[in-house]
Amino acid sequence: MITLEREGPLAVATLARAPVNAIDEDWLARLEGIFDQLQDTAVLLIRSSQKAFCAGADLELMRSRFDTPEGRKRMVAFVREIQRVLARLERLPLVTLAEIGAGCLGGGLELALACDLRIAAEEARLGLPEPRLGLIPGAGGTQRLPRIAGEAVAKRLILGAEVITGAQAAALGVVHWAVPAKELPERARAIARDIAALPAAALAEAKACIGEANGYERELEATARLLAQDETQRRVRAFLEKRR
Repeated sequence: MITLEREGPLAVATLARAPVNAIDEDWLARLEGIFDQLQDTAVLLIRSSQKAFCAGADLELMRSRFDTPEGRKRMVAFVREIQRVLARLERLPLVTLAEIGAGCLGGGLELALACDLRIAAEEARLGLPEPRLGLIPGAGGTQRLPRIAGEAVAKRLILGAEVITGAQAAALGVVHWAVPAKELPERARAIARDIAALPAAALAEAKACIGEANGYERELEATARLLAQDETQRRVRAFLEKRR
């Protein structure tokens, strides 16, 4: 359903629920279980082995809960659980990178938006088309997309239920990089490895400061902690010697 491999400080989670990584309770629990295995990890790369990165909530699950008040109440509870797991993903003290090779819609894009970084195939399809069904992207999409790409872009994509390509997503700031599909796996691994080569403590502190609404004091506290670390001192000394 989801596999995990390790490459030193880099962890790679591969979404593998055929055919499109539809989200149900078991899949979501497995994703959260991955988070419990990330000790000594600097970077988590999330990718897919299926024909979509993630197509969102399982349609069969939705059908089974759509017709009754009790079923709809269970569906709302399920969306709340997706919110909780994605919030945990967002708060992980490491760098997360979503590798989007194909369809990334609804809850799938909400998953990608909860990652720190996103790289997509130029040909991939991304969107939050829930309004076409009379719904909203309720697992964080209305909150994260405006913060990431701005309110104007969020209104365009959500209110218009627009599905865009990876190339368009890069132009709009929804993803950080867009590359031809054949180059995506290698490029994503290269980015992940480059980041994983950096000190994990510095990455975690920088991520925490970026997430602070008013993070100036947090920056000073983090700087003090990092200056006391052996690895920081080694790197700074090496840099100063090189400059000398």
